[in-house]
Amino acid sequence: MEILLEEFYKTDLIVEKYHDRKTFIDKKSYHIRGVTHTGKTKLVKNYLLTLKKSTYLYIDCNDTRIDIDLLNKSLPSFINKNKIYVLALDNYTNYIDIPNISQLLLISQKKLNIDFLDTIIMFPLDYEEFLAFEHKYDSTALNHFFQLGGFTHMHKIASDSRNISLQNILRVSLNEVEFDIVCICAKFVSLKLSPYNIYERLKLYRKISKDKLYRSFQELVDMGYIHILEKFNSKKAIKKVYLCDISLKSALSIEKNFAKLFENMIYLELLKSSTQCYYDDDIDFYIPKNNEIILCKPFVDERRLFKKLESIEAFIFTHSITNVTVITMNKEGSISHPLSKIDIIPFDIWALGD
Repeated sequence: MEILLEEFYKTDLIVEKYHDRKTFIDKKSYHIRGVTHTGKTKLVKNYLLTLKKSTYLYIDCNDTRIDIDLLNKSLPSFINKNKIYVLALDNYTNYIDIPNISQLLLISQKKLNIDFLDTIIMFPLDYEEFLAFEHKYDSTALNHFFQLGGFTHMHKIASDSRNISLQNILRVSLNEVEFDIVCICAKFVSLKLSPYNIYERLKLYRKISKDKLYRSFQELVDMGYIHILEKFNSKKAIKKVYLCDISLKSALSIEKNFAKLFENMIYLELLKSSTQCYYDDDIDFYIPKNNEIILCKPFVDERRLFKKLESIEAFIFTHSITNVTVITMNKEGSISHPLSKIDIIPFDIWALGD
């Protein structure tokens, strides 16, 4: 094992064309987690390359040459002998013992219960981050975002191979049951969907217990492949389900519903900005902290919008809503309303705003 550790220690890390993310690593110890292909490894490697080479050790725990028992025996002495201050363990598993080290960086998909580590959650690119990967920012950028989504590698994949590439990536990252659950969620994106609804569909072609289905569903939520949204003041109500990236909708489902895909995209922007929100009847997103309602209307029609506002006037009055934001593809303006300010904002302006 000493020979292999020496190889890891001497190997030069390479990060091709790194684009800065909104997340960064400082001198603290971190657990960096998130779904596959969100830039976790690049983030860590880019940080390590700012340090003196002799002070850090990077190990990809998926390397088949690693014997975990031997690693656990050899690693502490190797760190001490070479005066290593920073240890990065990629694809970390709980079978690997944590040695005494000044700075520890663990990378995984799943949550880890290690108290002394701060957590960094890596998401697929949000719209602002996506623009850093674009050759130029013009009217085509938003269309590219819909086509490619937020997985960082998709810019390099030919358009006729993207869906198969995403399917293959998910099959490697998830077990069969988890993959099937994500496929079902892709059909019902931005709609109310319970684990029991998924179980009823899945049992038609797969033998599975409710307990296993519920555990797998929760695991997907914990890892961040799917997200669920509560109804306001109604924890027992069926939750709405969203995908971790809009590209998964077309990769896993033939159902077309641009309005629901648009809503998923807006939810992800709220999620990545740590905005606490809920849904309610006829309301896409309610943000209590801001006294704000968000309506997702990619192709807004003012006559229908007035009807929608009429249907939620009781909620606006009861909860003292000061602003209703209507997010569109490209329409901009405002509407006079006796109870609240109504702003119509294109997605790109809203997503890039403060």
